Amino acid sequence: MPQSRAGAGFTLIELMVTVAIVALLASIATASYRQYLRRANRVDATTALLRLAAAQEKFYAQNGQYADGAAMAGAPPAGLGIAGTEHGYYTLAIELPAGGPAVGFTTRATVDPDGAQADDVDCWVLTIDQSGLRTASARDGATGAAITERCWR
Repeated sequence: MPQSRAGAGFTLIELMVTVAIVALLASIATASYRQYLRRANRVDATTALLRLAAAQEKFYAQNGQYADGAAMAGAPPAGLGIAGTEHGYYTLAIELPAGGPAVGFTTRATVDPDGAQADDVDCWVLTIDQSGLRTASARDGATGAAITERCWR
């Protein structure tokens, strides 16, 4: 009487196919998870930029001009009281236009190249100005509405 295959177990080929399928699914899941983390970590930049913009408006109401980068970390009312992003994934900067500090400002969050967000080449720089205009650019300098939409969502 021939032995049934059900009691014999798995062959080496069946086991290797199963391992290959599991490895493929794990690599897809890891890449998706990393993309999710990059997107979640962008909140560090967007939150800091919105806080900076609000602090700039308050500073303007009190002083009649916007604060420059030197006053960013200083305590209010002489400064904005914002030294950096909460998690440190980005570095912050304030740029004033050629017309002077009473005209406007642009706040900029740039990925820290040595930080945890350094592989986020799609959203390397995020900005917001005095009118609330939000922009974003990739590491290679590419800009556009699609990039801004993706980075600020």
